Amino acid sequence: MNTETPDPDFALYTRARCAFCFYVVRAIRALGLDVEMRDIAREPEHRHALVAATGRMTVPVLRISHDDGREEWMPESRNIVRYLHKHYS
Repeated sequence: MNTETPDPDFALYTRARCAFCFYVVRAIRALGLDVEMRDIAREPEHRHALVAATGRMTVPVLRISHDDGREEWMPESRNIVRYLHKHYS
């Protein structure tokens, strides 16, 4: 884990019964990370935020909010898991 900068806030945009989402959730749990889960099917405000940011409703997407105000939207389950393991294993 990088100790030079504070950890960002995470939100995972997801949907029930999504195998790719489950893959990311399993990695999050294994790493013991605190990530807010946002179900785009049940919570329209999160679906609208996802589409506004990415132009798509494809999940999973990890929103990374940094302390300096920057936001990153990371799609693709493998990229998300790779990022989490690289920075938080």
